[in-house]
Amino acid sequence: MEVFINRADRATNIYFYLFYFFVFFGFGSLFPLLSVYLKDVVGLTGSQIGIVMSISPIVMIIVQPIWGMVSDATRKPIVILTTSLIFAAFFGLIFSFLENYYFIILISVLLAIVQSAVVPLSDSVAMNYVQRTNIEYGSIRLWGAIGFAVAALVVGWLSETVHLKMIFYSFAIVFCISAFMALQLPKESDSLHVSIKDGLLKLKKVPQYFLFLVCTFLILGPILANNIYFGIFVDELGGGLAGVGLAFLLGAGSEAPFMKAVGHFIQKLGIHKVLCLAALVSALRWGLYVFEPPLWAVYATIFMQGFSIGLFIPASLQYVREITPKSVGATAISLYSAIGNGLGNWFCTFIGGMILEAFRVVGVYMFFTACTVIGMSLLLLIPIMNDRKG
Repeated sequence: MEVFINRADRATNIYFYLFYFFVFFGFGSLFPLLSVYLKDVVGLTGSQIGIVMSISPIVMIIVQPIWGMVSDATRKPIVILTTSLIFAAFFGLIFSFLENYYFIILISVLLAIVQSAVVPLSDSVAMNYVQRTNIEYGSIRLWGAIGFAVAALVVGWLSETVHLKMIFYSFAIVFCISAFMALQLPKESDSLHVSIKDGLLKLKKVPQYFLFLVCTFLILGPILANNIYFGIFVDELGGGLAGVGLAFLLGAGSEAPFMKAVGHFIQKLGIHKVLCLAALVSALRWGLYVFEPPLWAVYATIFMQGFSIGLFIPASLQYVREITPKSVGATAISLYSAIGNGLGNWFCTFIGGMILEAFRVVGVYMFFTACTVIGMSLLLLIPIMNDRKG
């Protein structure tokens, strides 16, 4: 019986690996080059690009709790996840036919609505699974980084050799594959048990948690918004579409080993020092880009992305789980995701678009540097807050 369970778990692990690989392959197909498509093919202005690209994170803030309630009510997160993936593929194809700015806004909203269910539902199912099997979440999530990296190279090459619309076709195809993989995942019926009202009452007793949310807003926001503007930055440095793909391949690919090793870093340094170190490296990276280094220097220092993202994202998730009561763990993670992945991403993407139009992409990275430095400074205050509480 034990052998059977182990074999079943191994098969489930493979489905999780493939699911995360293809989902993030889809994200890597579309979003790194979407801003370039809107600028070069459709001809939108910097502020218009900022508005379009900021739709997804702001919709996430509003819609994610609704997806959670639907999941709780139906007790069928896998069905919802599969359906959302299929509709996202459909809307991605529709996007490729649009040139009118207002129609692009409309389809971006529809795409964001269905897409916003993908990450929280899949992460919820994955977290339930790793808690049951004692498998590290990072060993599953790193396959998403690999998928994103491979997509950036492959789709970047296809976009340059065929047409930029390949980003939409690739996105649609792999999301349909992801939908099939989702059907193979465990039918966890207790995902997303989130009570925001009750959770907030208990979280009020953990003030350092809310300070960490502000830190997440300021540090994770630029990290995620960089996916929108990094393609324009590399393109302006003369990298071309293939160069953009190579940069995203190296950057996203470098995340995987750090996600695999995050447990070792935490054990050696402590989780708070790992978060501070990741934030520092992120700030140094944005600061470097302000000076418009040669393209080879961008490629040579791309490992900084792997270090900052590969450590900060899994470490921050673990940190939230450690400093908050277990009874409101899901609520804490839900709010963390909404603030960092949603609000912070939207704010940096939206403001970045306006800065892009006025000061070019260098101004965007100056803004990212300032946000990250402030966030890191606040992060350093958390131990002081803990000492006073003690």
